Amino acid sequence: MTEELKKTRGRPKMFDNEVILDKALKVFWERGYEGASMAELTSTLGVNKPSLYAAFGNKEELFRQALSKYVSGPASFVRMVMKEPTARKVAEKFLLSSAEFLTSEAHPKGCMIVQGALSCGEGAEIIKEQLIQYRKHYEGLLTERFELAQLEGDLSPDVNAVDLSKYLATLHQGMSVQAVNGATQEELKRMVNVAMLSWPSK
Repeated sequence: MTEELKKTRGRPKMFDNEVILDKALKVFWERGYEGASMAELTSTLGVNKPSLYAAFGNKEELFRQALSKYVSGPASFVRMVMKEPTARKVAEKFLLSSAEFLTSEAHPKGCMIVQGALSCGEGAEIIKEQLIQYRKHYEGLLTERFELAQLEGDLSPDVNAVDLSKYLATLHQGMSVQAVNGATQEELKRMVNVAMLSWPSK
């Protein structure tokens, strides 16, 4: 064995953390936290368990980083729709963008946050709570936007902004389940059109 081989033998395999996170994100998105076994993760990621732990600490931390990448990447449209000029356009854009996102062929169907929270059992309460907090966060963004619309006279002051946000979030969650179960983008968009018929008048 040459001196160079002796030096390299035993070194941890070098890999790009961002590439690993992209792959991990897809696995967690499809399987959920508990459904994604370490065996599947290491096989899909092409990294052995010691190297994975050395880079990310544990499965929980790997999931947290993948989730953060999901929120700032694929699911970032949620923040973007808040820039729409009226409350109605915010709601409509949120739901229509959700229909496109949840059924896209570019990534797993459904919402990673919704699916993850639904599939978490008692052994993953910390992860489940984190997913719930993410959901509450985007509900909070909608609430803040609707309260601003009320101050601007764009949305009736009689409307409960919290309830309206919860209503939209519930529609989004239902759409996620429908998408995973095979609903098409066109079907979800037709549902959005029906939902918007009940939009409160000023």
